[in-house]
Amino acid sequence: MLAPLLNRSKLALALVVSTGLSAGMMSAQAQVKVPGLLSYSGNIQQAVTEPAPVVTEQPIVGQGTEWEDTFDEGVSSLEQIDFVAPIISKQTTQYMIDAILDYERIALNGGWPEVSTKKVLRIGMRAPAIASLRQRLIVSGDMAQHAGVSEVFDSYVDSAVRRFQLRHGLTPDGVVGRATVIAMNVPVEVRLQQLRTNLERVSALADNVSDTYVNVNIPAARIEVVENGRVRSRHTAVVGKQDRQSPILSSAIYEVNFNPYWTVPVSIIRKDLIPKMQKDPQYLAKNNIHIFDWYGKEKQWQEIDWNTDEATQYRFTQEPGEGNSMGSIRINFNNTHQVYLHDTPEQSLFGEGYRFHSSGCVRVQNVRELVTWLLGSTTPEWTRSRVDATINSGERLDVKMKSRIPLHLSYVTAWALSDGMVHFRDDIYDKDGLYSASVDPLAQASAQ
Repeated sequence: MLAPLLNRSKLALALVVSTGLSAGMMSAQAQVKVPGLLSYSGNIQQAVTEPAPVVTEQPIVGQGTEWEDTFDEGVSSLEQIDFVAPIISKQTTQYMIDAILDYERIALNGGWPEVSTKKVLRIGMRAPAIASLRQRLIVSGDMAQHAGVSEVFDSYVDSAVRRFQLRHGLTPDGVVGRATVIAMNVPVEVRLQQLRTNLERVSALADNVSDTYVNVNIPAARIEVVENGRVRSRHTAVVGKQDRQSPILSSAIYEVNFNPYWTVPVSIIRKDLIPKMQKDPQYLAKNNIHIFDWYGKEKQWQEIDWNTDEATQYRFTQEPGEGNSMGSIRINFNNTHQVYLHDTPEQSLFGEGYRFHSSGCVRVQNVRELVTWLLGSTTPEWTRSRVDATINSGERLDVKMKSRIPLHLSYVTAWALSDGMVHFRDDIYDKDGLYSASVDPLAQASAQ
């Protein structure tokens, strides 16, 4: 049985072996006929925004300020590159067309069965719901048909569930909890529409990208560094909350700031800083944040009426160093939203399934590797050791790019890979138009 914390490259290979699937088997499995789809009461958003299957209610995440997350160190670095074709590519559009044909066949054959269970299901259990779970996994190509339909949760089911979770951005632990059940019960028609919508997005971008660029896929909270048309590295990211969205745009990276100051955006002053100062007047001092008027004169916190929006008329700057919200690096690109790519002093959110915590900026895991590539691509003397030494020196240094690197903040919630795996992510910003405004995702989820 696979260990829950296998890295994704090893997991994908192991799943092919343990589920009995071969490359391209998605198409074959898609033709299996199953009973008609039962009533659907889940939703994409709740299916993916939960970091892992749960038994008890979880607190709402993302309620603190952007610089208050309590992370720890030691998260693994770059992911191993399994597929060199980037998501934004003409190859991906062809894989997506193939996936659409597969999902159309599934829909014509009645879709997949609903998985209905009030219990968390895991390996070693026996329950009637496991029979429909096995059918569900066979129809979507996550488990080979010869594994059969029974009420036993065996190693075939465990591996197939992990494969399904991997494809949907869920923690691949093999445990069927609420988040996994909701994702499984999204109708095939919805998934088909996701694929069609995103085929248009990927096709449009693929026609306009260069051979070398950086792409932030917001719904997946992932970054791909593409060089000469092939993925050079992938990085986990933390992106904007639902009410503080990262913008969808195309721009170019032009500068890297080492050990930067952080100028607090007006939106964060209004939403976070003023309420914090109302509760604790020493908050600015504790976080090394200074107040300046727009002539550069420093102000004292006592000079501001914190019961009004007066604070938004001033500039708030956080000093470089430990605790700075930018961490040790900020990557600048042209935009009108006051957002950028940056490091963070706190790292543990990169290990979560739900990574929508920022106020619009993009936090980059292993940002030093990204910066080494950005600067080293035109200036070879910018090695990793030099990047590390500059950060460790504490020196404030701004380095202009000799050649700007295109950057895309894209919104792709469905795509397919060369091995036939079809991936879906939560429509976190409601851009796919899959649900009417009258649908309340939280109310639906609470009814599960």
